[in-house]
Amino acid sequence: MRDINLKIAPYNFSDKQIEKIEKMISSMTLEEKIGQLFFVVGRGFDEEYLSHVTKDLHVGGIMVRPLNKDTDRAIISYVQKHSNIPLFVAANLESGGAGCCSEGTNVATNMMIGATNDPSNAYELGRICSEEANEIGVNFAFAPVSDIDYNFRNPIMNTRTFASSVKMVKECATNYILASQKNNVMCSAKHFPGDGRDERDQHLVSSINDLSCEEWDKSYGAIYESEIKAGVLAFMTGHILLPSYSKRLNPDLEDKDILPGSLSTELLNGLLREKLGFNGLILTDASTMAGFNIPYPRDYAVPYSIKAGNDMFLFCKNLDEDVMFMKRGYERNIITEERLHDALLRILATKMKIGLLDEDFSFLKREPVLRKKENLEVAKRIASDSITLVKEQKGLLPLTVKKNKRILLHVLESGGNALGYLRTEVGNQFKALLEKEGFDVTPFVSNGTYEGLQEAFESVKEKYDAIIYLANLETKSNQTTVRIEWTNPMGVNVPIYINSIPTIFISLANPYHLLDVPRVKTYINTYGMNDYTLTCLVDKLLGRDTFRGKDPVDSFCGKWDTHL
Repeated sequence: MRDINLKIAPYNFSDKQIEKIEKMISSMTLEEKIGQLFFVVGRGFDEEYLSHVTKDLHVGGIMVRPLNKDTDRAIISYVQKHSNIPLFVAANLESGGAGCCSEGTNVATNMMIGATNDPSNAYELGRICSEEANEIGVNFAFAPVSDIDYNFRNPIMNTRTFASSVKMVKECATNYILASQKNNVMCSAKHFPGDGRDERDQHLVSSINDLSCEEWDKSYGAIYESEIKAGVLAFMTGHILLPSYSKRLNPDLEDKDILPGSLSTELLNGLLREKLGFNGLILTDASTMAGFNIPYPRDYAVPYSIKAGNDMFLFCKNLDEDVMFMKRGYERNIITEERLHDALLRILATKMKIGLLDEDFSFLKREPVLRKKENLEVAKRIASDSITLVKEQKGLLPLTVKKNKRILLHVLESGGNALGYLRTEVGNQFKALLEKEGFDVTPFVSNGTYEGLQEAFESVKEKYDAIIYLANLETKSNQTTVRIEWTNPMGVNVPIYINSIPTIFISLANPYHLLDVPRVKTYINTYGMNDYTLTCLVDKLLGRDTFRGKDPVDSFCGKWDTHL
């Protein structure tokens, strides 16, 4: 591995700045040095826990969940006040300031941005995320998601990605970084070496990016090169194998010895550092995920992640035990003195780069400004511009009370996603909006009876003028598929009236439901939700507004019958 040069990008430091960092390292105890490697989770205001991670363990960073603003600010105020070296404070700022506190702006999912077909909206997303992060005290965005939605069966990437187009992902991710880091909130592009190829989830397995070296260079590699050129300060490494490059960089590797990005010296040093020329901070994705824990026993994997080339270790299964594993790894020379010093150089250099070492945190004493009017207007515009009429039966739209007054509404809903953007009672909200327009809306309820006893076909035809399916099935960590589960008996709510009653299928989340309803003639994707999605949707259904979204993925799932 090449020597660290803090005089070049992304740091561009003077000799005086470098000297200051070296002096800080030389004054640290071993416990303080080991502690800086850890990025832990904030779990509410628990003073005993916060005291432990700052005063006893000296951790380098903490991630806050989207709790209320007062709780998050109390956590941040406490840890910054009680740490000798200020902490990175991160949040999953993928979709808006709502990623760092519940009162923040939920701007849009990444795929909503992609569906607007305007990468400048990703700049707006990064701007709003970083503005609201600054108000809360968050200085580190675990974003942008720089993965490509190549595989519609992948259960975790889905609407977290911008698109299946390399060009769109590259432009959106780069714009996000430029906006965020302009506001002094650093970014970690994720998930190197690239998610979205495998149909499996790295939370549950060490998943695989199966591209050849040449294919990878033109896709994920091109995206990462653009982000590095834009000055991204960090990369988050996924528990994802890239066999082609691992073997090219180390031809002696056997298949059983190929490691995921988070543990692979070939990928971290050979590909990311050497080939791509990244000189900033590298941190693992969450080490609690199965994809990290499968290749090695945990007592070895913890220190080996630093040996392999990561500078920081994200989250813990058992905090005190993992710290012990890391220290033991140093004592056993798994982590050499040189490797520990290099990691600390980058950690402290990155903190200096964002002004963290000189911050007095006085801004935490004033009331945060969130959900500004102009930012809400951006969210509304993106919601409207992203809704896509993927497939249309001519003459069905717009809906009118005169021809479609009686509507049968099927609501297909699941729990909240892993990022905390849980929407509840969506069906009731949508129903109320239609009823306000004068429609009679009847929610579908299964009578639970078997064949021969269900409602007569002609009776249903006589009762309803239109059928609407509203699906809100969001991706979640640890969920292996995102598919529709139809109601018993015999999938009684499957769309079977498509040739008899005008039928519309609307997906508010997963864009790939045509796989399960291929013959539905009118299909709409919103690619996620914010506060304005439902009202914008109703405006379009009623013809008061046009559909302007452009499908950023293949919602037809590569199947011929979905086009019928």
